[in-house]
Amino acid sequence: MADSVVFDQIPVVRAIGRGTTSLAAFHDALVTMECGFYNLVRLSSVIPPGTAVDPSGKAPVPVGAWGDKLYCVYAEQHASQPGEEAWAGIGWVQRRDGQGGLFVEHEGTSEAFVREQIKASLGDLVKGHEDEFDGPDYVVHGVVSDGEPVCAMVLAPYETAPWRGIRATDPPGMN
Repeated sequence: MADSVVFDQIPVVRAIGRGTTSLAAFHDALVTMECGFYNLVRLSSVIPPGTAVDPSGKAPVPVGAWGDKLYCVYAEQHASQPGEEAWAGIGWVQRRDGQGGLFVEHEGTSEAFVREQIKASLGDLVKGHEDEFDGPDYVVHGVVSDGEPVCAMVLAPYETAPWRGIRATDPPGMN
């Protein structure tokens, strides 16, 4: 399979996962976003030049093969006690000249806390250069646990890439 490229839009997708463990809830959220069979490679949150961000989540999620790397920015928060809240969010600003932007990701136990943290972080990141950026914009998603482990997740997938030097057709131990 050919390498994917960073599309002209990075979708921001969100999901709630549920499971018998916190890890299973995390995986369920990924599967719901059609990202459950990739190895996540967390990025440091810089948006490439010429790339827009789609907060609706309607831009296509990059497609790859089982086990490929998925380069992404994500926020995840877990809860498992009855009434406990889990909130995750991604915020961003983009340069007015089209030369990229910045993502931040925050998690917490209330929507208000996550929104405040996103706005504060983005404010600090552009301090002294506010006139060069549009935004901020953000997507926040949450869930209240009923006693079952849950995971609130927001993810911005950039691209998928295969592992180099290993072919799916190679017998085990022959790479």
